[in-house]
Amino acid sequence: MLKNIQEWILVLGIIGVVVLIGNYIGYDILPITALPGMVILILISLAGLIIGKLVPLKIPSIAYIGILGFILTVPSMPGSDQIVKWTADVSLLAIATPILAYAGIGIGRSWADFAKLGWKTIVVGMCVLLGTFLGSAIIAEIVLRFQGII
Repeated sequence: MLKNIQEWILVLGIIGVVVLIGNYIGYDILPITALPGMVILILISLAGLIIGKLVPLKIPSIAYIGILGFILTVPSMPGSDQIVKWTADVSLLAIATPILAYAGIGIGRSWADFAKLGWKTIVVGMCVLLGTFLGSAIIAEIVLRFQGII
């Protein structure tokens, strides 16, 4: 368990640094300004991961992380205003980028397993991506025309 916690701290720390850099580059928020919010997010994530390991139920850690974040930011909870204020300085897109990159690396480590799925999986994946892109573009076109923007 201790080895897992050490690995989680390392990974969350690396992602935190990348998020702070992305937050600065993309949104002009100084890393020192976003640091308290990033530390809070890392601590909530770490606590959720630990709870997920300790509780014998088959519930994913992400559920515990979400529930813990929700509880800590309920307006009647002491300190919730400060947590919300600090985490507001961390952009969601700045968080999503390194996490998705990490997920891609995780998938990339198991290319042999991915290759066993065959070429049909790649075709289906490309169709899903194309459909998602086209669906989003069509919805955006309709909404923008409806609003008179285009």
